[in-house]
Amino acid sequence: MEKDLLELQTLIDVHFEQRKREEEELIGLKERIENRRADRAEQQRVRAEKERERQARIAEERHRKEEEEAKKRADDEAKKKKVLSNMGAHFGGFLAKVEQRRGKRQTAREIKKKTLAERHTPLDIENLREDGLRARAKEMSEQIYQLESEKFDLTEKMKRQKYEVSFKANYLGIKKCHGKGKVGGRWK
Repeated sequence: MEKDLLELQTLIDVHFEQRKREEEELIGLKERIENRRADRAEQQRVRAEKERERQARIAEERHRKEEEEAKKRADDEAKKKKVLSNMGAHFGGFLAKVEQRRGKRQTAREIKKKTLAERHTPLDIENLREDGLRARAKEMSEQIYQLESEKFDLTEKMKRQKYEVSFKANYLGIKKCHGKGKVGGRWK
């Protein structure tokens, strides 16, 4: 009986030790699960934050591209309007040149006088008061400014075209020649 009691006591001790170990393992498992949950929550929070930042960057990039495209479209429209207005202005000049070729040869002085006569408009300032005179002066000043800016644009355009012609001639190996039209060593 003592032997059985001793055996029973050892079995109980073994059982309680095993149960204590299992409880410690269970506590360790619960701690690991909690740590894993916390890590996963942190990872999801970081991922969500990165995704928000990425979406914000994409939206900002899209907005910037739309602004650039709108600006480019506006620039293209302005260029088209300028080209069309220049075409109209040059076409009038072309007609004048055709008319000039038909008639007798004119000297440079006669051409200048004719051009000035066409452009000249009377001031009509005799019966204007001070405010009318100021308005007329402002109007003339704006006209001068516009003409000067057109002159500047045309001279810059001419310089650029001369440069492009010389650059292309150098690039293609075309030599300047006078007379028969020899281009790059061949007769045309």
